[in-house]
Amino acid sequence: MSQAIIPRYKLIMQYDINQATHEVYYQFVIGEFVPTLQSLGLYMLQVYHTAYGHYPIRQIEFVAESLETIHNALNSEPYKQANTKLQGYISNYSHKIVHFRDAFQF
Repeated sequence: MSQAIIPRYKLIMQYDINQATHEVYYQFVIGEFVPTLQSLGLYMLQVYHTAYGHYPIRQIEFVAESLETIHNALNSEPYKQANTKLQGYISNYSHKIVHFRDAFQF
């Protein structure tokens, strides 16, 4: 049974995927990273792929009901471990927290 939330904030992560670890990256994100963030109260909303231009190749958006939920998640040991592992598959990482808007946000 899935949990319904009212999104109020969005965590936007942007980065490039290292070509040498592409396949392992996908397995990690689907099997470990997203489930870890969900267990911390952050729910994946969108994933974008940049096919052209000088922008990060991947943008992932997670939503939460409160800013406190996002800060608690980012400061938690499970997130830190998952993020450290993610860094081995990516480069040019950045993230930001914004007020939720039901539209593309950069």
